[in-house]
Amino acid sequence: MAKKRAAKILHILKENFSLPQWTSSRRDGFQTLIRTVLSQATANRNTTRAFENLSKRFSITPEALAEADEKDIEKAIRVAGLYRNKSKVIKALSHTILERFDGSLDFIHSLPLEETRRLLMGLPGVGPKTADVVLLFSARKPTFPVDTHVNRVSKRLGLAPLDADYEGVRRALQSLYPPKDYLAAHLLLISIGRKYCRARIPQCRLCPVNALCPSKKY
Repeated sequence: MAKKRAAKILHILKENFSLPQWTSSRRDGFQTLIRTVLSQATANRNTTRAFENLSKRFSITPEALAEADEKDIEKAIRVAGLYRNKSKVIKALSHTILERFDGSLDFIHSLPLEETRRLLMGLPGVGPKTADVVLLFSARKPTFPVDTHVNRVSKRLGLAPLDADYEGVRRALQSLYPPKDYLAAHLLLISIGRKYCRARIPQCRLCPVNALCPSKKY
């Protein structure tokens, strides 16, 4: 019953939101990692602007960013906010990937999921969400990243327990959806979180999954 309800929610979301074109191909692992660092505590449009600015100044590779001056990285990513801390993380990540993995994240494609996840979370500034984003977006590994939108929306929709932590929400969503749907479900839950299921003033009357939501408010 729970899986059928979850599938119906996903079906409605697919009818109301479109997926980005890039979902048809895999993203470079290191570039995905850097973009995810930039995305922390900032709007999606500012993440894109910061990544584009950084790409204009440097090649997005561990070699280039390890050698880059930290101040130059700061200038490029300033629009993303927390730019001083993010610049330090980017430098530390680049150096560590060069030292531990010879400048390559290719292991994300070949090693088992949990081993790969552990290795990624051993990198500076990489928590479970960042690791899961890299694994899903770049290696199509069967994991479900949980950002603030996914956490909020999944709990309001009753797809995850209200008291669940990151791992609890991830496991709940992975139990409801088949691995082939993880990417779409992740992105679509973010989409509805941004447009309707907002943190402060949710637009319940307009929400396309209103009829299936136990938390709806009129």
